[in-house]
Amino acid sequence: MDVFSEEFNELLVDAYRSLTEIEEQMVRSTSSLDLSINEIHLIEAVGRNRSSSPPGRTISDLSESVGLSLPSVTIAVNKLVRKGYVEKRRSPLDGRVVLVTLTRRGEKVDRAHRYFHQKMIAAVMNEMTEEEKRVMAKGIIKLNDFFNKKLARTDENE
Repeated sequence: MDVFSEEFNELLVDAYRSLTEIEEQMVRSTSSLDLSINEIHLIEAVGRNRSSSPPGRTISDLSESVGLSLPSVTIAVNKLVRKGYVEKRRSPLDGRVVLVTLTRRGEKVDRAHRYFHQKMIAAVMNEMTEEEKRVMAKGIIKLNDFFNKKLARTDENE
C-alpha cells in the first residue's frame, strides 16, 4: 500500500471510530435514555418514511434498511415496543401486514439524533470551501458505491 492509501485508511478508521464514540457519549450523557446506539439507529430507520401512507415500516423493510436479519430486527423492535419507543399496528390497507411506527417518545429520540447529525455536518461544512465540499461529496459517493457493490456481492453469495 502506498503512503497516501495508508494515510487514507487511517483517516477512515479514525473518522468511523470517532463518530461511533461521539454518538455513544451522546447516549450516555442523556441519562433518561435507556437505549443503545444500535437501538437509536433502528428508531431512526423506523422514522424515515413518516410521510408514507399508511405510515410505518415493515420488519422486512427495516431489516433491509439496517442490514440485520429478520429475527434480529423482530427481537429489537419488540424490545423497543416494551420500552415505549415504537408500536406495531396492522396495516389498514392489508391486515396481514404489520407496520412499525414511532411513538411520541420515539419521535423525540429520532429528532434529537437527527439534530445531532445536522449540527455535526454543519460544523464540518462551515470549515470547508465550496470546492472542498464538492470534492468530499464526490469521494464519499465513490466510497459508498464501492461499499454497496461489496455488500451486493456478499448478499449474492449467501
